[in-house]
This record gives sequence, structure tokens and C-alpha cells, in this order.
Amino acid sequence: MARPIVPPPGYVLAGLAIQRLLARHPKAGIRRKAAAGVIVAGALGLFVTVALSFWRNGTTIEPRRPEEASRLVTDGLNALSRNPIYVGMAATLVAHALFLGSWRALLPVAGFVLVMDRTQIAAEEAALAELFGADYAEYRARVPRWVGPRPGGTPAPA
Repeated sequence: MARPIVPPPGYVLAGLAIQRLLARHPKAGIRRKAAAGVIVAGALGLFVTVALSFWRNGTTIEPRRPEEASRLVTDGLNALSRNPIYVGMAATLVAHALFLGSWRALLPVAGFVLVMDRTQIAAEEAALAELFGADYAEYRARVPRWVGPRPGGTPAPA
């Protein structure tokens, strides 16, 4: 599988710009600003937490070179989602749409998720499957790609 060329933050920046164009007359009240701020703070927390976890485990966070991963990180936030950083990026776009007060501004969120899911994540999963084999297959069966129910509807361990 070909390596993605555009780094994921590039898609986020494009999404933010498109959202701005889609929101004709953005007006954020104090409640929307506060809610958007909480969501962005959570998204930044996701990024920092996962980045530190990858650093502590001595593996790469570079999304364009997943074949350079030296260790499969399956604990912490990666035990809840196989892609917590991308969840945070999508949340940032949701926060911006909320801040702008535009339902149309949610369209780039769907576009971001679709592009990440079909290109970036697909390439990363292929590389991780090749690198980590059965360990990655077990992780993939246990943890959802984004968020939500566990694959196969299996209940969480007690």
C-alpha cells in the first residue's frame, strides 16, 4: 500500500479553512466558545498523552512512515481507540464547527474521518500488521478503530 503524502494535520488545516467558508456569518456566544474550548482542550490532551506514550515506548509518531514503528503501543488511550490522535483531530474540527455555530461546518468533519479512514489509517494498519503480525491482529480485534463498541460487539473486560 502506498504511503500517504499529506500529513494528517494538513487535512485538519484544510478542514478548518473549509469550515470557515461554509459558515456564512459565524457568531459564537459565550456558551459555544466555552464548549468548543473544552473540546479542543480534550483533543490537545489526547495528542499530548498519546505522543508522550509513544515517546516513552521508543516508537515513532510520524504518520507518514508507519513502517518505522518499533513497538506496538496498546495501553493508555490506545486501549480505547486504535487512533486516539485522529479522534482528537476530528474533535478539533467538531469544536470549530460548534464555535462557528454552523451545521454545514460539520461536513468537513465527515470528510476528514472518511479520508483518514480510507487512506492514512489503512496504510498504517497494513504496516502494523506486517510488523507485528498476530499481536496486531489481536489488538485490532480487541480495540475499535475510532471509538464506540468493541469490534465484534465483545464486552469490555471486567
